[in-house]
Amino acid sequence: MEQPKKKNTFVFQAGILAAAGMLVKVISLIYRSPLLSIIGIEGNGYYSAAINIYTIILLISSYSIPSAISKVIAQRLAFKEYRNAQRVFICALLYVLIVGGAASVLTFVGAPWLVRENPNAVVALRVLSPTIFFSGFLGVLRGYFQAHSSMLHTSISQVLEQIMNAAISILAAHLLIGLVIDEDNTTRAIYGSAGSAIGTGAGVLTGLLFMFGMYRLNRKIIQRRVERDQSWHEETYGQIFKVIFTVVTPFILSTFIYNCSTVINMTIYYNIMDAKQVDDVIASNHYGIFATQAIAVINIPIAIASAMSSAMMPGVSASYARGGFEQTRRQVSKAIQMTMLIAIPAVVGMAVLPKPIMQFIFPQKESLDIASGLLAALSVTIVLYGLSTLTNAVLQGIGKVNTPVIHAGIALVIQVAGLILLLFNTQMDLYALACANIIYSLVVCVLNQWSVRKHLEYRLDIVKFFLKPLLAAGVMGAAAFGVYHGLMFIVPVSRVVLLAAIGVGICVYFAILLLIGGVSEEELEAFPKGTMLIHLAHKMHLLPDGTRRKRVKKKKRRRRKKKTGGGKAKRKPERKNK
Repeated sequence: MEQPKKKNTFVFQAGILAAAGMLVKVISLIYRSPLLSIIGIEGNGYYSAAINIYTIILLISSYSIPSAISKVIAQRLAFKEYRNAQRVFICALLYVLIVGGAASVLTFVGAPWLVRENPNAVVALRVLSPTIFFSGFLGVLRGYFQAHSSMLHTSISQVLEQIMNAAISILAAHLLIGLVIDEDNTTRAIYGSAGSAIGTGAGVLTGLLFMFGMYRLNRKIIQRRVERDQSWHEETYGQIFKVIFTVVTPFILSTFIYNCSTVINMTIYYNIMDAKQVDDVIASNHYGIFATQAIAVINIPIAIASAMSSAMMPGVSASYARGGFEQTRRQVSKAIQMTMLIAIPAVVGMAVLPKPIMQFIFPQKESLDIASGLLAALSVTIVLYGLSTLTNAVLQGIGKVNTPVIHAGIALVIQVAGLILLLFNTQMDLYALACANIIYSLVVCVLNQWSVRKHLEYRLDIVKFFLKPLLAAGVMGAAAFGVYHGLMFIVPVSRVVLLAAIGVGICVYFAILLLIGGVSEEELEAFPKGTMLIHLAHKMHLLPDGTRRKRVKKKKRRRRKKKTGGGKAKRKPERKNK
């Protein structure tokens, strides 16, 4: 289960998790287009309403389990308390058995009340209810492996989950709509949304079976370490349950408030649209465009921050528990830098080419203009949500678990007030929802950063983390915009031209970034395929030769140390004069 030391850095692990997270989001977007064609915009609206409620219940019951459990177990592993770590794992399974089971039953029974603003979403929500139960066990297993700094298992399970979700969603929606083909459009939309919900459950079950199989494969190693555990301190199950409740509860509250803003926004939107006498089907269609198209695309780069925070949590918890504050600050810096290097160009790219990007993923013409405008408006939230997600993980990792709860609550109040004012007093419609997202993420980001600075005495390097990537991204945006619109006169095939423009943009971005010193050679080495990137950068004269010479010298010193048994050779004692 343990990785080789060379690759056991949280940046490498985060790279694996981020790659998987982005692949999952891409798969999600690819299958959403044919699914939308099957279930229609109306069915998409019903599914969006059901999935929002399902997400909130999942947040309360089990969504926060991986981060919370990885934090608690990582603290035990830092002091080699393997027996206590295993006891935490067992208690966590019991916790989700009770809480997840109760949440699943209550969702099924209370579905008509939970989606009373959109009663046609009841069927989809009831289909999703068993998934809540299975998600808890999946979360515990993922948190257990993450605590051991092993993100590969989680990454593979996420990809398998999404592939199964995509396949079953399309198949089930097609079959269920076929059963009611002679019925009215609304009935077909209800059955289509239920088919999509079946796919979600099938995906979670697939991920759970994979993670359980990985645990069984590693069981002998786990048992051997528990048997050899010589730690004097053994926690009782009562003590562990108390720790789980005190850690999990703030995680749940923070994540709940952090994410329930989606459901609150949806409820406010539907109620105000109803007060304005907007047709229910039109309101549902519009909200579906916002939630499952614009937000879905925005969530792709945000997945990097989520992966970084998941990978960073065990390391931050362990180093802070041992008193290594300097190491904790270094980890925070690396996580923020890596996230901003990708988030900032993503913001610029989506702001300058929103329509081609949206058309590439969702070619439905009736929703293209609205979705493209929302994508451009929401692009700035990539940086804001990225930073707030990372700082949430930092505060939770250093034991300030209640602080993110307070900050999320303050942001939620401000956001709700802003959304109500905008919807009632302007004709912004969906753009009011976009503004609400920006307000919420900005408030959380500022408050979290202030707390991290206070508790860790940590200051952001504004020039390196933000201004240099922004300068490189600005040049990239201009190049991509010019290439796209220039090639469209020659080859009027939007998808092919967009891929060419993105390719040129990526090359320009990294070239400018290296030339202005936005990332050093040592930092570049931490990237996936970092050595290959460094070699390529030197070939293109984008890195100074001095850094290459230093790197070669470091490698030679490492080789010498290995040959001499590590460290400097011992000096012979001098002879004393008689």
